[in-house]
Amino acid sequence: MNTKNNKRRRESVERIKKAFFDELQKKELSQIKVSDICKLASINRSTFYANFLDIYDLADKIYEELKNEVAQMFDLKTDLTNCLHEFHSLFEHIQAHRETYACYFRLGYERQPWRVDNFFEIKNALNETGLDYRVEFFRSGFNAIVRIWLSNGCKETPQQMCDILLSEYRGRI
Repeated sequence: MNTKNNKRRRESVERIKKAFFDELQKKELSQIKVSDICKLASINRSTFYANFLDIYDLADKIYEELKNEVAQMFDLKTDLTNCLHEFHSLFEHIQAHRETYACYFRLGYERQPWRVDNFFEIKNALNETGLDYRVEFFRSGFNAIVRIWLSNGCKETPQQMCDILLSEYRGRI
């Protein structure tokens, strides 16, 4: 039976994702075909369609999984100076899931705002003029250093990346 958490199904989905990441390194999303994914993953088309509607659904589900994983581990607090531990965890997560994050950037998902419930509480608590600009500036800078880190093969440790982040934003986060 092909139940949702069946080991065989999970393994098939992981092979599909791996094949998708491989194809995404060579092609644009619109050029990737389900048949290419199936051939690389050594699965039948029916297995693909049992899990995803199409290539775009696959990309969206990868994005949603990543967003949910990060949301669970990254607890945004009103006192942003106490977030360094969460950033360290985030850098560890990025390093451990390089292919997923490379896919995230390749598909342009970093331009989509992630809904963080606590952000609205922070915004109201700080009631600071221009906070939207500061948050966007930080998010864009953070995404830029992560892109560079990924393209360099994540050579620096997560702690070194936190140190870089802290040195750039000292007194501002």
